[in-house]
Amino acid sequence: MEEQIKAMRAEIEAAAAAITDSKEMYQLRKQYLDNKTGQISALMKNMRDLAPEERPAFGKIVNELKTWALDFFTAQDARLKSAELAKKNAAEQIDVTMPASAHACGALHPNTLIANELIEIFAGMGFTIFEGPEIENDYYNFTALNTPKDHPARDMQDTFYVSPELLLRTQTSAGQIRVMENTKPPIKILSPGKVFRSDDDATHSPMFSQMEGLVVDKGITLCDLQGMLDEFARNVFGEGVRTRLRPSYFPFTEPSVEVDVSCFECGGKGCRLCKDTGWIEVLGAGMVNRKVLENCGIDPDVYTGFAFGMGIERIAMLKYGIPNIKMLFESDVRVLSQFHE
Repeated sequence: MEEQIKAMRAEIEAAAAAITDSKEMYQLRKQYLDNKTGQISALMKNMRDLAPEERPAFGKIVNELKTWALDFFTAQDARLKSAELAKKNAAEQIDVTMPASAHACGALHPNTLIANELIEIFAGMGFTIFEGPEIENDYYNFTALNTPKDHPARDMQDTFYVSPELLLRTQTSAGQIRVMENTKPPIKILSPGKVFRSDDDATHSPMFSQMEGLVVDKGITLCDLQGMLDEFARNVFGEGVRTRLRPSYFPFTEPSVEVDVSCFECGGKGCRLCKDTGWIEVLGAGMVNRKVLENCGIDPDVYTGFAFGMGIERIAMLKYGIPNIKMLFESDVRVLSQFHE
């Protein structure tokens, strides 16, 4: 029996010497010291084959083996875990004297930059923000804006209809009707948001962003509109930029105007950007049509107002020199990384 125990000790030492992982060492420990299946525990079962006077000596030998095995495996486990920790620390070691890795800085999308800038400009002039729903009904998108069902101006919008009465809004002007129906003058709101039209080329997209403004109060005139637009142009395109109003037509304003700004690239002398005219068209505007005020329960003999609307993508393309509107929707990092606040 003593020879068997010596052989088991040698077997444990040889097996442990070949192990380099603490998990494998745990399995080896369990193989010999498990209370139910361990080989050392199994030796105690041989005691019943011994004479009574031999049993105390046999039990002592087995207990000594068990005590030795416990100490041996504890030492081996500590050795392996220490080696594993040293290996992990070496792998995670950082040289603090090395230069830091360069990380590209993110930037806001040009649309977001322009929208934030416009909101800040008009908020400074006392405008509040109203965001209407993107799915509108026919009444708010057309009828209340003086565009009845047989009006040819509907053809200008190329509308996406969800149902006979529901559509993807073609203009954020629908939000102005909602405000005028529920708010007594004076009114001064800015309504930004996505709009949708069936139009697709280098300067148009089926989905784009608009920002419309509305002012309704007593004594509002076209001069107030131009004064506000002059302030807008100077803030967006730079000092010295002027505005020009040209007669136009929109069903919800009368009179209606197209608004140009003097070319900020050439100072009005004529260049490729302004097509040698010295002027760049930026938005549409006009005095709110009497019928629109009446549709919202506002007396047009007491109150007047003006409205204006611009495409955020168009302002971004002009300000940043972007030649194709699709560049604003393709999420090409090479393009977007050029724009910073």
